[in-house]
Order: sequence, then structure tokens, then C-alpha cells
Amino acid sequence: MAQYGLIEAGGTKFVLGVADEAGTISARHQIPTTTPAETLGATVAWFKAQALQPEAIGIASFGPLDLNRASPTWGHVTKTPKPHWSGADLAGPLAKAFGCPIGLETDVNGAALAEARWGVGRGLGSLLYLTVGTGVGGGFVSDGRLLQGLSHPEMGHIRLPRHPDDEGFPGHCPFHGACLEGLAAGPSIIARWGASLSDLPADHKGAEIIAWYLGQAVVTFQAIMEPARIVLGGGVMNTPGMIDRVRAVATQSGGGYFVGDPREVVVSPGLGQNSGLLGALAVALAL
Repeated sequence: MAQYGLIEAGGTKFVLGVADEAGTISARHQIPTTTPAETLGATVAWFKAQALQPEAIGIASFGPLDLNRASPTWGHVTKTPKPHWSGADLAGPLAKAFGCPIGLETDVNGAALAEARWGVGRGLGSLLYLTVGTGVGGGFVSDGRLLQGLSHPEMGHIRLPRHPDDEGFPGHCPFHGACLEGLAAGPSIIARWGASLSDLPADHKGAEIIAWYLGQAVVTFQAIMEPARIVLGGGVMNTPGMIDRVRAVATQSGGGYFVGDPREVVVSPGLGQNSGLLGALAVALAL
């Protein structure tokens, strides 16, 4: 069976894998995200150590990314707050090393494809994947096709009303201040309260505030897309009770207007630790 190289490229770490087209992952490795040259060099070296002769390599990466294949900078990271990575070429070094097709998508687009194909959205027709971690991003799949425009969606940068107990916080997004990412991502939580939600006391107001923003986001995306499933992943969603809080806010804010009931629509990822690598596989298989 054909083998595929898989890269889940995150701002903190790259997770690498080898899999077949059925989704069986036969090897897995993790390296820290440092500089582009160092990180991509280690990536190529690990794949070569596996004696990999890939049918294709799929990359599901942090962004923003240039995904226009007609562009001279296709395959590059664009304007990212990640030091050293603005303008970095993700696809070129791998194409040169292995001479095979390279597929590239955002990490959330990859995760959305994987969950729609193998996970909690299987057979449902539409799925929105939102990741809430170091940043906030989203990918939407309808009938197996990703939503794309001039570039990939940047759902983490929508504007929301402010929680009444959070109006003094200016936001943590370097581009927009108090957008969804600037209000609900992990760094914004630490900037306010000095710790992640999981490390704060159980009765701390922070969990209520973050759930309120995410519940507003859920209702916003229901109004725009009405997805059959809204999958909430990322480290912030590992906070105990967070998904139930988000469902409750979205249910109240939606007022029963939308077809999908957030108590049934809003779910956790179904693919667990494999969602990122299977996202990269879905990207490779789409070539």
C-alpha cells in the first residue's frame, strides 16, 4: 500500500508521521519548532531515516499560509507572530528532498477534513472545526470541500461583544487586539490572570469569561454556516467542564433560532491525538 509523509506543523512542535491511505499510522516522531532551517532540516532527516519513498507529503500547518498554487510564494508562511517564520518556505525543502507532490493546508483545515472523513462528522455533510489554543483558527468542510476565498478563513479574528467583566482587557492579538483570538486564546488567558485556565482555581471567573466568548463565536458561525457539527479542539478546551459551559452559553444566546441545537452540535474531536496527523493525511490524499 502507498505510504504518505505527514507533518502536523505547530508553533511549538512539529509532529511527523508515516501512514497508508487507510489511515494506519506506522511511525510517529516529534521535534521542537525552532528556526525554519533547523526544524525543516530535522523533518527531512527523520523521513529519510524511515526510508520513506512517499506517494505524497501532506502538511497541516500553523499560519497564515499562501495556499494559491499560482502564487510565487505558494507553500510559504505569510504574516505570522511566530518569530523567524514569516516568509518561511514549508513546501520547497520537502519537494526538493523527496521529489513528490506536496499538499499544504492550515492545521485547522486539515483537522476539519480529518474529522469530516474519519471522525465525528463522518456522513453528516458539513463540519466546522475550531481550535482554541496558542491561537484560534477555524476550518469548514461541506460535502468534502473546504471553504476557501482569496485565502483560507481566519475565523479567530472575528469581533465579538465584550463580556461585562472583561471590558478593561485590551486583547492580546498583535494585529487586532480584542478579536476572538485576542480574547480567548491561551496567551490572552495568561496575560490576564497569569496562568492557564486549568491552573487557575476551579471557581475563578476566567472559565466563565472564556466560555462566554466561545459561545458567542459558536452562535456567530451557526448564523453564517449552520454546520451539522462544530468541533472544539485545542488546549483551552481541555479545561474541565469547558465544552459544557460553551454549549450552555451558545444555547442561551441562540435563543432556539437555529436548526442545530448546540447541546448536540458542539462536540469534542473524535480522533484524539491522531487528529493532526490524519489531517495531514487528508491533505495528501486530496492532491
